[in-house]
Amino acid sequence: MIFRVTALVNPDNDSPAWIAEGGDGRPLGTAFLRVPPTGGTADLRISVHPAERRAGVGTRLLREAIDAGTRRGLTALLGEPVREGSDGDAFCAAAGLRRVLALTYTRLDLSLTPSPHEAVSGYRLVHWEGTVPDEWAETYARSRVAMDDMPMDDAAFEPDVWDVARLHWVAEAVAARGEILLTTAAIAADGEIAGFTEVVVAGAGTGDGQHYGTGVMPEHRGRGLARWMKAEQIAHVRARFPELAGLLADTADSNAAMRRVNEGLGYRPTHRSLLYQADLA
Repeated sequence: MIFRVTALVNPDNDSPAWIAEGGDGRPLGTAFLRVPPTGGTADLRISVHPAERRAGVGTRLLREAIDAGTRRGLTALLGEPVREGSDGDAFCAAAGLRRVLALTYTRLDLSLTPSPHEAVSGYRLVHWEGTVPDEWAETYARSRVAMDDMPMDDAAFEPDVWDVARLHWVAEAVAARGEILLTTAAIAADGEIAGFTEVVVAGAGTGDGQHYGTGVMPEHRGRGLARWMKAEQIAHVRARFPELAGLLADTADSNAAMRRVNEGLGYRPTHRSLLYQADLA
């Protein structure tokens, strides 16, 4: 196959991108790097049209991304999850990328009777939809560090830096897709958010919702907050979206604590995905 690769740049963040085109100009595939301001590890996304696979397009795009990352002094490129046994899994392994994390995907059938749960003494829960209310914005931004130490195995994971502006940006991005972001947070006696859990639901309120993050601040762990927050959020989602069929979650295989919480709430495995990484330094 004869094709060409054109380098592009995202003007919003100076991150590189590439498009592969056939000799007749038809698009074959794309690659994107999301380079954080501090450098280090960049997120890599490669997509090749199914009809154009196994012809060297993905390999060429990967080489372009690795060369660009090396020139920028990055330490690693971290790919997106690929389903175990899929074409993406086979491509990553054949390309010599290193498998760094395994994720188990689970689903809660909302037609089933919910699991019983108990409140955690000394805390209260608040729920909000969309953008965080002003009264909780600052403490919510501080609480986001609760996810910084989540198990990531060998992945060169670099936590995001959160502030109120980023919280607003995420909520606005979800809303722009026509989806609804719902957050449940546990408030400690001192008024600070001790933990949170998020789920995103399609605007129509049908299909399956998707869990985003769940985190508990280190000093508040071991008291059952994660289970309580998720159970109450499930009840809230049931009432808010009676036509919703289920809730989806993905958890690192090594995150035994969260896997126990989800299993206890009725989540059942559907499949596994793998993360691969290109080490540059």
